Order: sequence, then structure tokens, then C-alpha cells
Amino acid sequence: MLKAVLFDMDGVIVDTEPLHCKAYYKMFDIVNITVSDKLYESFTGQATLPICKQLCEIFQLSETPETLVQLKRKFFKELFFNDPSLTLIEGVLDLIKEYHQNNLTLVLASSASMTTINNVFIRFNLDKYFVAKLSGADLKASKPHPEIFINAAKASGYLPKECMVIEDSTNGIIAANKAGIYCVGFKSPNSKNQEYSLANKVISSFEEISFEKVKNLI
Repeated sequence: MLKAVLFDMDGVIVDTEPLHCKAYYKMFDIVNITVSDKLYESFTGQATLPICKQLCEIFQLSETPETLVQLKRKFFKELFFNDPSLTLIEGVLDLIKEYHQNNLTLVLASSASMTTINNVFIRFNLDKYFVAKLSGADLKASKPHPEIFINAAKASGYLPKECMVIEDSTNGIIAANKAGIYCVGFKSPNSKNQEYSLANKVISSFEEISFEKVKNLI
């Protein structure tokens, strides 16, 4: 029986992907590189530092990955507090409330920095529903490495086989699969060209995973 749900954040809980995209492309302009749509899409679900390390290698940049990270985060912070388009994904708050009311343990497992996670949770008043928040930016390995979901399952207090992950990215779905955790692949409107074949279940609406539909899923 399902005991805990491990949520990704970007593209699942909150619509920050467009802001991240704007921030990355502002950073790309500053360091004078042209990143194709295909290359950018391959970064979905990864933490910022591993992405910037790849950019430095691919484009032979003189700047350090850490410099790129600071530039990107500076632009993202400006957008986060000033861009009116930031909203929760449709239906996710109702889902979170329903799971919480039915005593499912909720854990946040995101590649975003803890600062961004906390800002989102404060802005949308989400802390009361979650027992823990984990940032992949604090780990040695980013998604698709399974470390964050292994740790999130531990934080929930339940076995991986008693947990379910909700992810929207190829890298996140691979990570959940490697962790041995049932994975729901959410076709987020803001995560383009992602691969869902390793997901146990693929959805396009959160109504498809209401509590009644998932309580006996695993």
C-alpha cells in the first residue's frame, strides 16, 4: 500500500521552468554562447552546477562553472520576485491537500537549490504539507543519479517500495527508476521533449492520480 509520495518541484508543483529558461538564456548571452534547444532540453531535471560544468566543457569557456551558476541564480532571483507569470501547476495544490488529508507522507525532492525551494514554499504556503525538503544541489550527484530519491524515501520513513515519485523530466524518471521507486511521469506543459518510457504510469492531469486511484497502486 502507498505510504509516501516524493514530489519533484520544477514542472510538477510550480511553473518555474519558464523562469529558469529565461535566466539560463540571459546567462548564455553574458558568456556569449549559443545553446541549441536540443542541448537545453537535455539539461531538464539536472541541478545548476552539473549543467554549468557541461557548458564549460562543451564551449571551452574561460569562466568557471561556479561563475556561471552565480550568474544564472542572480537572473533567476530577479525573475522570481518580479515575473508575474509564476504560478502553481494546475491541480497540484488540490492533490497535495488530498494526499495530506489522507495521511500520505509527502517529501519534496528537487534539483533546485534550497534557497529556491524555500522561496517557493513560502510564497505558496506549502511547508505545512511536507515532512521534508531535499535539494539535489546539496548532493554529490544530480539526477539521473538516484541518490536524491533514495534519500527522500529515507526521509519519509518508508521503504522505496512503499513510495511513489511524481516527475516530469527524463532525468528524474531515470533517477526514480534506478532507486526502485514507482514513478508517475507527468507530461508538464513546460517540459518539452522528455522521455517517459521508464515511468510506471504517465499522466497529463493530476486528476488521474487522485488518492482513490493511487492508494492501492503499489
